[in-house]
Amino acid sequence: MTPLPILWTFRRCPYAMRARLAIQSAGVQVELREILLRDKPAEFLTTSPKGTVPVIDTGKNVIEESRDIMIWALEQNDPKGWLDMPAIGHSLIDACDGPFKTALDHTKYAVRYPDLDAAAEQAKAADYLHDLNDRLGDKPFFFGPAPKLADMAIVTFVRQFANTDRAWFDTQPWPYLIRWLDQFVASDAFAGIMTKYPPWQAGQDTVQFP
Repeated sequence: MTPLPILWTFRRCPYAMRARLAIQSAGVQVELREILLRDKPAEFLTTSPKGTVPVIDTGKNVIEESRDIMIWALEQNDPKGWLDMPAIGHSLIDACDGPFKTALDHTKYAVRYPDLDAAAEQAKAADYLHDLNDRLGDKPFFFGPAPKLADMAIVTFVRQFANTDRAWFDTQPWPYLIRWLDQFVASDAFAGIMTKYPPWQAGQDTVQFP
């Protein structure tokens, strides 16, 4: 029997969450290995010396970027057509992974950046979210009635930002974005990736996902 690809992950990491979303949607079976970021197993660091999740060892190669893991899974099987989206979708992901994530970190972890104005960083993040709200309009998702790669690659980070101050987030003039986020958080897809697993230990039984 061919060994399953090994996915190293951390439940609450938004990068790892989006990788699991794509693997779940594709129905590609992997061996899930949950880790604690403060206590990384030697086997994990051997696979990925940079020490960040998610990482997948496919048996042929190691993929260390969450977006690449999403595409790896969906190129094998994409029953919901996530990859079928306009090119602008990739630009939205680029902006999420770049300027928005930077502003998110500067807001969420403001104490680590005493030389920066936390309010100004929050405003930078908000500019991106206003744009997402405008793009959504009255559509359920960015490109119509069904989610695409952009929706699922971005939503875990919007959730992370919202949770830094949900009361403030909900008062902002982005009703379509709030609806989009709440719809995701209430979805079976989200529930399916948030099962709690104990940290992986050598010799334990294989945890298959999905």
